[in-house]
Amino acid sequence: MGSVYRARDLHFPNVVKLVAIKEMINQAPDPIIRQTVIQNFEREANILATLSHPSIPRIYDYFTLGNRSYLALEYVNGKDLEVMLSQTDGFIPEEQVLDWAIQLCDVLIFLHGHKPDPIIFRDMKPSNVMVNQHNHIVLVDFGIAKPFQVGQKGTMIGTEGYSPPEQYRGEASIQADIYSLGATLHHLLTRRDPRIEPPFSFAERPIRKINPGVSVEIETVISTSLQYNVENRFKSIDDFKQALLGAGHKTGLLHRLTSKQQTPGTISANAGGIKPIWVFQCEDEIRGTPHYSGGMLYTGCYDNNLYALDAANGEFQWKYATDGGVVSRPTTIDDVVFFGSEDKCLHAVHARTGKMVWIYPTEGRIRSSGRLSDGYVFIGSDDKYLHAINQANGRNVWRFDAGDEIRSSPFVMNELLYFGTEGGELICTNFQGDAKWRFKAKRGITSSPWVHDNMVFFNSMDGFMYAVDAKSGWLLWRFRMEKASIVSPYVSNSVIYTGSSDGNIYAVDIHSAKELWRFKTGNQVNGSPVIYKDAVYVGSVDNYLYCLEAKNGRLRWKFETKGPITGTPCANDDILYFGSTDHFLYALMA
Repeated sequence: MGSVYRARDLHFPNVVKLVAIKEMINQAPDPIIRQTVIQNFEREANILATLSHPSIPRIYDYFTLGNRSYLALEYVNGKDLEVMLSQTDGFIPEEQVLDWAIQLCDVLIFLHGHKPDPIIFRDMKPSNVMVNQHNHIVLVDFGIAKPFQVGQKGTMIGTEGYSPPEQYRGEASIQADIYSLGATLHHLLTRRDPRIEPPFSFAERPIRKINPGVSVEIETVISTSLQYNVENRFKSIDDFKQALLGAGHKTGLLHRLTSKQQTPGTISANAGGIKPIWVFQCEDEIRGTPHYSGGMLYTGCYDNNLYALDAANGEFQWKYATDGGVVSRPTTIDDVVFFGSEDKCLHAVHARTGKMVWIYPTEGRIRSSGRLSDGYVFIGSDDKYLHAINQANGRNVWRFDAGDEIRSSPFVMNELLYFGTEGGELICTNFQGDAKWRFKAKRGITSSPWVHDNMVFFNSMDGFMYAVDAKSGWLLWRFRMEKASIVSPYVSNSVIYTGSSDGNIYAVDIHSAKELWRFKTGNQVNGSPVIYKDAVYVGSVDNYLYCLEAKNGRLRWKFETKGPITGTPCANDDILYFGSTDHFLYALMA
């Protein structure tokens, strides 16, 4: 037991950096007990020092002065759920509790997946759950959390009313956190404090009997988590989360969560919001676009690595190191991942192991993304060549001298390649490396072209979006934007979607070049849009990912990160993946 203070870190005299100081006063008279108390406090410090998750406060320092020990922690500007309960009249809306529940599942999934041993929190309750000013959950007080080893027994520890029966016997397992989370949700929905009720009596006070506004589906999920016998609960916290998501979809609660725009980073009917399914932190900026293949997600980073993650939960699988930043989008075929790096090489690595297959060197940095076709990898380089490489062995087949750096990614259609150069040319070649035609814009073409209905669409730094004939390169039309653009356009249903450094997202008719709508963001749009179902997803330098209705450009929601978003989102199976220069990769429900 101890106290927590808000403090200012004086290592930064020119700015106000707030931290939380947790103080433990050791007054135990028995020397053995005193040592045990110190060890437990040190254990909390050691556990926090190994964890990196947005819902777990970072630890800055640990020290002891006399009989007092201190932790310096990340300051959370918000309230705990117990305080929020006491300050709320009536019942908290069900969709808000569902939002918090999913976030709590995410952080418990992270803890239970800790290597080498899972970490059991063991003290889930409203007072240990903070909600910050953006309605984001932060789990606090790891004082009794511990690594879990099968068969290991310990002292009965926890909070009466929230702890499961087996925890009273010193047999805490990952199912203990499932029970205590269920008890916390029961308390939030019913306002009935389990600490003043008979132990293990949740079945005697069903949620809907106290709060009829709660759906049967959510009540059933929480009741399963509160079963007396361990084997009757969910097998894992991920199963708990999936059951909550299923109930949320069936009842429409998740739709309510995402249907109303609120404050930065959140869209919710109750100031709650869209929260990531998972996040993964890299060591530097993510400027490019992730790639999904076979249940895996691959993304490059400016820490010089290509990362491979489990797309379902964001768990790290492997990383492959290069000698330069990776901004190009990876691509896969035959269990091999291909990607370029600013170390001037095209790399081919095994998709499951991250082991090198081959490396193809060029004479310039590679920012272009490769395209695969007919056994070739086609990719541009700052050495001013478009390279055709044998996919199987990494040998050069031919290279085309474009005269200027190629950062545009080639588009392949009907055994023709279309790509732009920093000198302002849009070039068409065949698969033998022979030029068919060239189109000259006034400034560089970093934008990657899109070919549709015998037309090639691309943007230029001269502030225009162009449409040229795919066979001849003749100009069909051009659309004026307010500023330069490096955005690669996206075509869907005879509409072309793009963005510009003027901060606008545009929708334009591909035949008439008529502007259908535009949406203004808070800064430059350098990342390209993607269309998934009936929505447009695109990031901006204002740190937001936007979801707009494809038909009219109306904002559905926006999600805030802590850095500019310069890559393109990747959508698969109703999940949206994207990176930010804040070093994080995010997975959201699309």
